[in-house]
Amino acid sequence: MPDKTTTVQIVMPQHCNGYAKPRLFGGQIMAWIDVIGAVAARRYTQRAVTTVCIDNLTFLKPAYLNDTVVQEAVVTWTGRTSLEVRVDSMVERLDGTRELINRAYAVFVALDDEDRPTAIPMLEPETDEEKQEFRAAEQRRQIRLSR
Repeated sequence: MPDKTTTVQIVMPQHCNGYAKPRLFGGQIMAWIDVIGAVAARRYTQRAVTTVCIDNLTFLKPAYLNDTVVQEAVVTWTGRTSLEVRVDSMVERLDGTRELINRAYAVFVALDDEDRPTAIPMLEPETDEEKQEFRAAEQRRQIRLSR
């Protein structure tokens, strides 16, 4: 499976709502997911990519003002021109421990120089975990196509 792409953010006031204990906006984490997902997709395909959808976005726990948010993205599935990227978002505590707060699956299409879909390398999962993720991605794809 391809290498993970990682990014780190500190939650700043402009990223939060106005509650007494400011929480990270869901839309902000979605924007970060789109960026890191695209970077992982671009690295894998060595092409420009465009977002097709963020297929599954699950908010498990909040992040608060001044939290450190670490995101890891990895390609989980490829088709002929499209690919799925899993993005895990975690709050990293000051002691270095991490807690998963969000998991998302984003789908991208690779583009040629004319902005048309173009073929990409096939992903060949090797470990049991990678094979399981690949099969689950194929199931998510079937659900998307049936809509």
